[in-house]
Amino acid sequence: MAGGMRRALACVLLAVALTSCSQSKKPWYGSDITGVMPKLSFAMVRANDDRQVTANDYLDRIVLLYFGYTNCPDICPTTLANLSDMLQKLGPEANKVRVLFVTVDPNRDTLPVLKKYVAAFAPQMDGLRGTPNAIAALARRYRVAYSVTPAGPRHPYTVTHSSAVFLFDTAGRARLVTLSTDDSNGLANDVRRLLN
Repeated sequence: MAGGMRRALACVLLAVALTSCSQSKKPWYGSDITGVMPKLSFAMVRANDDRQVTANDYLDRIVLLYFGYTNCPDICPTTLANLSDMLQKLGPEANKVRVLFVTVDPNRDTLPVLKKYVAAFAPQMDGLRGTPNAIAALARRYRVAYSVTPAGPRHPYTVTHSSAVFLFDTAGRARLVTLSTDDSNGLANDVRRLLN
């Protein structure tokens, strides 16, 4: 794991540790980061309909924010499949939820590519694509590390990114973060609690 990714992971884990003593009696599946991370804020193009969107377009919905790329061989498809399973467990309440998949590889993830990719998982998933500066700013806002290394004579095209999934409430406040989406039931319960 690269040094930058280790530092970003350490920041997220520190935020988790700082909030662990304030968790409610009923534990969350994710780690409570209420008041530790800033509200959701971004401006990007949504691949699903080629429309410029901001965080305001997602108010009144629970938002799960995840950074990745469509050529990811394992972590991204596994995470999105788990989130799709979580959405299915929510039943009709899934319509009050949006998963935002932000590509960290906009050079290869064109809008049509991104649209097709997220459509394979769930209708409540939106692929977001921004300029390199917009993506970097959003990643910095939530201490997410990623890197893109173009192919060279001695190395292939390489993309690395952290695996954190952030959950925001219907007012856009950062509430939870998880580094694992393996327990779709646990995630679904967290989303239900945030909805209520």
